Amino acid sequence: MFSPIVVLATLVAMEVAEVLEAIRVALGVLVVTAMGATMETMEETTPRWTGGATELYFLLLLPPHALALWACTRSCPPSCTCSQEKSCSVLCDHVNMMDLPKEFPCEASSINLDKNSIKFLSERAFGTLPSLKTLSLNHNNISFITPGAFKGLPNLLELKLAHNEHIRYLHTRSFTAIKRLVRLDLSDCNLFNMPDRIFLEQIFLKELLCFQNNFRRVPGALRGMENLTHVYLERNKIEAVAYNSLLGLTNLKYLNLQENRINVIHDEAFKDLVRLENFYLNDNLLVDLPQQAFKGLSNIKTLNLGGNVLTNVSKTWFSDLVELEVLYLDRNRLSYIEEGAFENLTSLITLHLNSNNLTSLPFSVFQPIYFIGHLYLFRNPWECTCDLEWLREWMESYKLVRDVPCASPSSVAGLDLSEVVYAHLNATCLDPPELNLTTSPSEYSTMENKFNSLISKLLQQELREEMVNVTDGLRNGTQQDLAESQVSSGHGLFGALPTVSLLVILFQVEIDCINAS
Repeated sequence: MFSPIVVLATLVAMEVAEVLEAIRVALGVLVVTAMGATMETMEETTPRWTGGATELYFLLLLPPHALALWACTRSCPPSCTCSQEKSCSVLCDHVNMMDLPKEFPCEASSINLDKNSIKFLSERAFGTLPSLKTLSLNHNNISFITPGAFKGLPNLLELKLAHNEHIRYLHTRSFTAIKRLVRLDLSDCNLFNMPDRIFLEQIFLKELLCFQNNFRRVPGALRGMENLTHVYLERNKIEAVAYNSLLGLTNLKYLNLQENRINVIHDEAFKDLVRLENFYLNDNLLVDLPQQAFKGLSNIKTLNLGGNVLTNVSKTWFSDLVELEVLYLDRNRLSYIEEGAFENLTSLITLHLNSNNLTSLPFSVFQPIYFIGHLYLFRNPWECTCDLEWLREWMESYKLVRDVPCASPSSVAGLDLSEVVYAHLNATCLDPPELNLTTSPSEYSTMENKFNSLISKLLQQELREEMVNVTDGLRNGTQQDLAESQVSSGHGLFGALPTVSLLVILFQVEIDCINAS
C-alpha cells in the first residue's frame, strides 16, 4: 500500500489543474465501471472494479494522459490495437475476425472492424460504450442486422456498413437507439429497398450514402428528413423520380442520382430542394425534362445533365438558376438550343456542350450572358458558315474556347473554326464555298499516269533505235553519212515528236469526253 505521506507529497508536487483532471478521470472510470456492473447484460462484457485503495492511489498519481491511456488499453480485445491520442481508438481491421470481440474498452470513441469476416450482428452487439462516436464495419460478410444491434451506443455519430454485399434487406428497427446518428454509409450492400420508417429516430441524420445498391425507386424513408444535407444514390436502378420522392428535404445541399435508369421526372419533383447546391442527374435515360423542372432552385451552383438522350434545351429549364456556375449538357443528342435558354445564368463560369449533334450556335443564344469562363464545344458536326463568325471572333478575343472542328462546308471541313477566314463583300459575310467534286480527281490522275507511262515507253523505244543507228553510222566511218541516214530513215530523237503530238491530241479528246459526260 502506498504511504499517505508519499501520496500527499506527490499531490503537492503536481499542479492543481493536473490533480483535478486526474481525480475527474479516475472518478469517471469508477462511475462508468460501476454503471456497467449493474446492468444485466454486462455480466461477461464489462469489467468490474476489483482494486482497493492502493490501486486508487496509483490512479491518482498518474498524469491525465497516462490515465486515459490506461483506461483505453486495459480491455483491448485480442488481435486488436488500442491507442490513445486525442481519444481512445480501437483498430481491429484486417485480422480475419469471424465474430465480434466480447469486450471493448469502455472509453472507446472509435472502433474500426473493416475487412473482416463478420456475418451477424446480434442484439446489443457492442455492449455499452457511452463514448463511442464512430463505428466502421465496411467490407465484411454481414447478412443480417438484428433489431437493436446498436443499443448501448447512445452517442454514436457515424456508422459505416458499406460493401457488405449480403445485406439485402433491413428491419424497421435496425438502427433503433442510435438517435444522435449524423452520417450513415450503406453503399454497395445489394439493398433492394428500405422500410419507410427506418429513420424515424434519426432526426439528426445529415449524410446518407446508399450508392451502388439495387433501388428501383428513391427510398420512401427519405421523405420528411429535413436535416439531411447530402444524399448519394448514384449507380442504382432508379427509373423515375416521382412528385413525392423528395418531399420535405428542405435543407438538402447535395443530391447525386447519376448512373441510374431515370427516364421520367414528374412535375414539381424537386420543389422542396430550395437549398440544393450540387445536383447530379448525368448518365441516365432522360429524353426530356418538365418545363419547370428546376423552378425555385435558385441556390444550385453545379448541375450535371450530361450523358442523357436530350435533343433540345428549353428556355424555361434554367430560368431560376441565377447562382449556377457549372452546367453540363455534354454527351447528349442536342441539335437545338432555344433562344433565351441561358439568359438568366448570370453567374455561369463553365458550360459543357461537347459531344452532341449541334451544327450551329446563334449569337442570340449567348448574347445575354455576362461572362463565361470556359465553353466546351468539341465533338459536334459544326457548319462553319457565317452564323459562326461571331464565335470565331469571340474565340480570338477571349481565348476561352478552342477545339471547334468544322464538318462543313467542304472547303473548310477538317479545319478548326479559329482557322477559318471569312470573306466579305460590301460588309456582308460570305459563306465558305462548297467544293465542285462532280468529276473525280482520281479519274484525271489515272488518265495522266497512263499517258505519262505511254510517252515514257515511246521515248525509250525511239532512243534505243537512235542508238542503234549511231552505232551503224560509226561503223560506216563518217558523221555525215550518219546524219543523212537519220534524216532519210525518219529516225532519231526528234523523229518521235509527230507520234507524241498525236497521243497528246488523243488524250485531250478523252478528257473532253469525260467533262462532257
